[in-house]
Amino acid sequence: MLFQKKIENYQILKNPFKAYRMNCRHCNNELSIEFTDLGSSPPSNSYLTKYEDKHTEDSYPLKVFVCDKCFLVQIDEHKNASEIFDENYAYFSSYSSSWLLHSKEYVDYMTDRFNFNSHSLVVELASNDGYLLQYFKEKNISVLGIEPTHSTAIVAKEKGIETIVDFFNEKLAIELSRNQKKANLILGNNVLAHVPDINDFVKGMKILLAKDGIITMEFPHLCQLIDQTQFDTIYHEHFSYLSFTTVKTIFSSVGLELFDVQEISTHGGVFKDICQT
Repeated sequence: MLFQKKIENYQILKNPFKAYRMNCRHCNNELSIEFTDLGSSPPSNSYLTKYEDKHTEDSYPLKVFVCDKCFLVQIDEHKNASEIFDENYAYFSSYSSSWLLHSKEYVDYMTDRFNFNSHSLVVELASNDGYLLQYFKEKNISVLGIEPTHSTAIVAKEKGIETIVDFFNEKLAIELSRNQKKANLILGNNVLAHVPDINDFVKGMKILLAKDGIITMEFPHLCQLIDQTQFDTIYHEHFSYLSFTTVKTIFSSVGLELFDVQEISTHGGVFKDICQT
């Protein structure tokens, strides 16, 4: 398998690193292979105000490890996700015209392929400012956004998109299921890599998904990172760096079956996995 061959090529990075240990966030295997070390950096999208001194800005290690059991590549959670994705989060998806076009094409494709209609419910995880759900809404398809950053969620609400301002997890999925909110489609674009507890996140999707429902996840492809030396995609928002092999393993562990995968060019080379129960 391509990814496993790549790992073999990177064995020169193997390091016992006695002073620091972490466990795999999927299989809990103790990590002993260093994938890369980029030193230290301030958290991305955490901007200084004019009253703050850049010389006192906090920096955190950008050291990435690979699990030799499930091959999940990962960085430790040096800064809590709630501190990164807070009320001052500055990334708004609708600012990119090419991303809006990609989103509209996705909505048209999924609607035509799976016949979603006014009786369907589409749930987007990390729905940002409603950049994508607005196109399902135009087709009279019920939508629900789940977005932890207040700054973007408020814009989505102004577009008439129902949005829960919270992190998605197994607990929230159970609450929504009790309120009879089962999703015919759950989607997440470039969110899977941003989740510190990836097992909890995937379990939540299984709980929230309706019988015969569909999940699509777009995520940056690890092999593209390696082949194109995309070191600038390694930062603290990205807790995991994902291959198809590892994603298949994680989803299979909760009973979700991947039945289609597409490679697309957005974000430097992304996989879109399509799965169901």
